[in-house]
Amino acid sequence: MTKRQAIFLYVVVGWTVWVWAVLVRNMLLDHQHGVAFRAVHITLAVISIAFAAGTWRIVRRLRRGQPRD
Repeated sequence: MTKRQAIFLYVVVGWTVWVWAVLVRNMLLDHQHGVAFRAVHITLAVISIAFAAGTWRIVRRLRRGQPRD
């Protein structure tokens, strides 16, 4: 993986975490939507952030030249 590709993926991960973190904050403060609506979106946020963390880990391993599992 090239440095440019890694930087791109790191930016995508950062953007994903930022967007979902803001959404979660807004969902926790929101009283116009029901609990189910908020729970679904917060669950989606947790899943997306987990994917982002996995992507970060994979890129870091590839850039360091560590063997893959």
